[in-house]
Amino acid sequence: MSERHHPFPALPHLTDEERIARARAAYDRLKTRHSCRSFADTPVPREVIEAAILAAGTAPNGANHQPWHFTVVGSPEKKRAIREAAEAEERAFYAGKAGEQWLDALAPLGTDADKPFLETAPWLIVCFAQRKGGIAEDGQTQNYYVTESVGIACGLLLATLHEAGLATLTHTPSPMGFLREICGRPEWEKPMMIVVAGHAAADATVPEHALDKKPLSRIASWL
Repeated sequence: MSERHHPFPALPHLTDEERIARARAAYDRLKTRHSCRSFADTPVPREVIEAAILAAGTAPNGANHQPWHFTVVGSPEKKRAIREAAEAEERAFYAGKAGEQWLDALAPLGTDADKPFLETAPWLIVCFAQRKGGIAEDGQTQNYYVTESVGIACGLLLATLHEAGLATLTHTPSPMGFLREICGRPEWEKPMMIVVAGHAAADATVPEHALDKKPLSRIASWL
């Protein structure tokens, strides 16, 4: 028996010129997005984070299983626990676990094992990939294209937070298993990243290296 279908949602009626203008305007806004590593402790309304997560939840995904969960951490105690665990992993990373080539690649960004933003920023959004569960989240049903689905959802999350005028950072300590324990998530969920969200500190900077973006001719091919 075939499933019921609904009409495709109406999209705006635009001229080609209007579509080009909208696409370019979106690019102009998104190109100002940069990773921020110095946050102010200025509060951000919970409703902003809720709307951004709802936007992330619209992402295309395998079989509509929506294999993601976003744990929002605002508690100072939980943020401190995450920082302490993350910095322990980062110290091992920068002490040589990462390898010389990786550390050389990070050097222009000026990063190190100290992660004060994990406590300073008002919100940490821990993004989990659900390897099992299905739409009912039963912990047993197989999910599909999990990494791809969650990656797209995180992209929409970041874009929406930027649209709301917030600074963001994706933080990926390795390994990240401690996040599952701190956030109380089940064993079939894999933490993928922490999205730090808030306002940039007054002295926040962007490394010059981060401004070097590949041109269109190198990131796209036309056949």
